[in-house]
Amino acid sequence: MSTDDSAVEMRQPPEAIRSREGQLDPFEWYAKMRQEAPVHFDEQRQTWDVFRYDDAKRVLNDHDAFTADRGQAAVDSATSTEDDGGTILETMIGVDPPEHERLRGFVNERFQPGSIRDYRSRIAELTDELTAQIEGDGQFDFVDEFAVPLPVIVIAELLGIPSERREQFKDWSDSLIARPDNTSASVERVQRQREQARKEMGEYFAELLEDRRTGDGDDLITLAATTEELSTEERIGFCMLLLLAGNITTTNLLTNAVWCFEEQGLMDAIRTGEIDRKNAIEEVLRYRSPVQSVRRIAAEDVELNGHHIQSGAIVTVWLGSANRDPEVFDAPESFRPERKPNRHVSFGSGVHYCLGAPLARLEADVALEGLFDRFDRIEVDRTDLRPLRSLYGLRSLPCEATPKTQS
Repeated sequence: MSTDDSAVEMRQPPEAIRSREGQLDPFEWYAKMRQEAPVHFDEQRQTWDVFRYDDAKRVLNDHDAFTADRGQAAVDSATSTEDDGGTILETMIGVDPPEHERLRGFVNERFQPGSIRDYRSRIAELTDELTAQIEGDGQFDFVDEFAVPLPVIVIAELLGIPSERREQFKDWSDSLIARPDNTSASVERVQRQREQARKEMGEYFAELLEDRRTGDGDDLITLAATTEELSTEERIGFCMLLLLAGNITTTNLLTNAVWCFEEQGLMDAIRTGEIDRKNAIEEVLRYRSPVQSVRRIAAEDVELNGHHIQSGAIVTVWLGSANRDPEVFDAPESFRPERKPNRHVSFGSGVHYCLGAPLARLEADVALEGLFDRFDRIEVDRTDLRPLRSLYGLRSLPCEATPKTQS
């Protein structure tokens, strides 16, 4: 692979938010760009950046003009913010209609809100198990001990694979979405790790799919193995996508929720029901979306907000900026859990709207309910927050919890 400066640069966030502080708080830069250059071409990264809500919706909804086709766009927009490495095989997120409907249609019903509700009791059981372990320690890392294992176990059970391998799943996920430092050596290292993780995941799922080709189970791997709609490569890509997207985004939604609630002094109000928990989760999605940007590619010459974008150009849609557009959201820089309507685009828009959105919302709702049922007080240490280099979230979140007094 190329290791020249331009190759390194393409894998970096914009220079304005490349620092630790910028990664934690890119929102001032978003505001500046919305005001001064809402559609802007970044020479270093060779991409058009889009910052305003209406422009973002235009790009996301118009798949004829702005395609997600990975045959043209070298990026996996569902799992990456500024990473053009291509983390998984051809899947529903990398094609447009009509192929998109074929790849997504066979499983779409399983992720509808009505179907997902059936998992509520199991998510509650897992939450109870994890919070019981935390209760014994008192002090814990919210990310490592709660926000990571819960979504991994949930998606593993839905797929029909042993949750005992969750450490391996986490390692694969981290490798596939990793973003290198600004050095050629780091680019090479991350690429090697990504290719190894992709190879191992592919071999693992290929074996499971073969074993279940004649099965009659209710898990998603059996569903993929027995459908006539997919090729072998597409079945593997489907499993890889669900494992990857099904845990990393929810991990960061949970982490960002506790971060926001503690920062805003709202823990008690949400615990007691004074503030509606579901509304608060929607505001977390708007205020600190796990996915801050996605990419598309211009499928034709197109005008966007007075700018001529040539066919083949990469377009980066900054969801985190669109979610704070004052033309759409009143007092957008304020965290308002009562906000209604809340028309955030954190799960995307159009045909590529996130398939797993109902599951992510359900997991967050049930998990936070269980957390607040178990503990009277959760104190968060925000003195040394470290951002991820992939999605928008934190590497760790030290907490101290006081269990409810038994009556």
